Amino acid sequence: MTTDLWMLVASALLCHMLTLVYGVGRSQVPGGLGWGLGNRDSSLAVADWTARSVRAHLNMLENLTPFAILVLTAHVTGKANSMTAIGATLFFLARVAHAVVYTAGITVVRTVVFFVGVIGEIMILIQLFR
Repeated sequence: MTTDLWMLVASALLCHMLTLVYGVGRSQVPGGLGWGLGNRDSSLAVADWTARSVRAHLNMLENLTPFAILVLTAHVTGKANSMTAIGATLFFLARVAHAVVYTAGITVVRTVVFFVGVIGEIMILIQLFR
């Protein structure tokens, strides 16, 4: 399997693991476990870091689909190469950093690492047109 595809798999696993982060936060508040096992018809007051980790997960979901499309298109068309591998690795590492700094509440760094991930995607996109 290529580096690109491994980074896609790793990104999917990261996306799933992010649910565990805010799951821990939700389970630590009074009534949180019951809320999680219930219908969730009402909102749950959680710590700020828990709410941020939910938003980090949603951001990952929004970015995973375009990344997957780029990686899979590069793979299927035979355009995957060392540059797409670097782009995919850059995307994954940036997404790990994004999840950490978003959950921690580090605003400026969060934006920087987000755009590092976008650069990784652009690196893959450029290879599709070569």
